[in-house]
Amino acid sequence: MRRPLILVGGLGIATVCAALVLALAFGEEGKVMVGAGDIAKCDGEGDEGTAALLDGIEGTVFTLGDNVYERGTAAEYAECYEPTWGRHKARTRPVPGNHEYETPGAAGYFDYFGAAAGERGEGYYSYDVGEWHIVALNSMCREAGGCGPDSPQVRWLKDDLAANRDKACTLAYFHYPLFNAGERGTFPNFVGEFWDVLYAEGADVVLSAHDHNYQRFAPQSPDGAADPARGIRQFVTGSGGGDHYEIKDSPENLEAYNEDTYGVLKLTLRANDYDWRFVPVEGGTFTDSGGARCH
Repeated sequence: MRRPLILVGGLGIATVCAALVLALAFGEEGKVMVGAGDIAKCDGEGDEGTAALLDGIEGTVFTLGDNVYERGTAAEYAECYEPTWGRHKARTRPVPGNHEYETPGAAGYFDYFGAAAGERGEGYYSYDVGEWHIVALNSMCREAGGCGPDSPQVRWLKDDLAANRDKACTLAYFHYPLFNAGERGTFPNFVGEFWDVLYAEGADVVLSAHDHNYQRFAPQSPDGAADPARGIRQFVTGSGGGDHYEIKDSPENLEAYNEDTYGVLKLTLRANDYDWRFVPVEGGTFTDSGGARCH
């Protein structure tokens, strides 16, 4: 059953205060990551608005899958994605979604993004942004060798995180969410192993999409228990341009949500902490912002 949430301008007073304290304490400008998922449609206008936001925000652009509709073909990337978010292709670090795999092997996706998409047939890779370690994963794991604990991608993830324990903060992103208040449900059989490994290694933030709305969860364990000390904060940001989906439920740790505003998530990453802000398209009024320390 859906329960009402009490929000103050999309965020809690305590969250605002925490963000101000962190900003004053550290005084660091930080590195910016910005993006969303569920993005481009040739017969839609949402992606035009979100691409205009990117025009004014510097930093690394991430995409959270379903980057172009309906089948992720080469023609759709050229005709629907390229005129909007394609303006920022040179600074984009993408992941695929289920619509990319409507084309066999996600060939249109891998052809369009090239080396930035990771190895063809895999679609997972990692990189650093400032003092943060960033992991881009392919939640269409059955297309990338399996989803289990001994699958190639999960083994790679364990090795990658173990090799980067010198980084104080870790962020991962992939298309399917483990926790979701929207109509498209949850995907433990696809991303549960990702979460288990990320949690064990002390990851801080996970970004997902698939449901065409915005959701922010409090830090939690892979089984959904609130865990302010070691939990992972998940954002669902399927607000890039696809038709909106309704919020159907209010899971225990859901802190903020919106179901009718296109926009992007802007993250400012510093050595030991981060800020977030949902930036709405022109004319939008919903926003959500705050900050937190890394583990």
